[in-house]
Formats: sequence, structure tokens, C-alpha cells
Amino acid sequence: MGRPSSYLPKIRTFDGSGFWKNAFAHQRGTLLRKVNVPDDQIKVLVDKAYHELPAPLRYEIETSGIKKEDLR
Repeated sequence: MGRPSSYLPKIRTFDGSGFWKNAFAHQRGTLLRKVNVPDDQIKVLVDKAYHELPAPLRYEIETSGIKKEDLR
């Protein structure tokens, strides 16, 4: 534990819940496509609250390196 963290790659996080709260359904769909969610699941997931999404999907969204500018 005494080693510097320079050995570990820095994980950029995306504010998934902030984006989700302010996004329209088509913007949410674009985000889900970027993390390779199948289209049939996208139709179900876009209407859910962010905290209702499966934990592995939220983790993938937050650590995927996506920038808000990529979703415009």
C-alpha cells in the first residue's frame, strides 16, 4: 500500500446520474448505445431512474471515459 498510485491508470468518471436526470430519452439512448447496450434493452432502460439501472451498467457508464461533449 505504500506504493505511489502512478502504477494504476487513472479512471475518468462520468457524472451518470447528473446527465441522466437532465437528459431526454434520445440522449439517454445515445449514452446506452455508447456502452454497447442492445437496442431492445435501451427501450426499457431509458424510462428508468438512474439508480434503477443495474449496478454493472452504471459502473460501465461512469468509467467508460465518455465525455458529455460526445453525447451531443
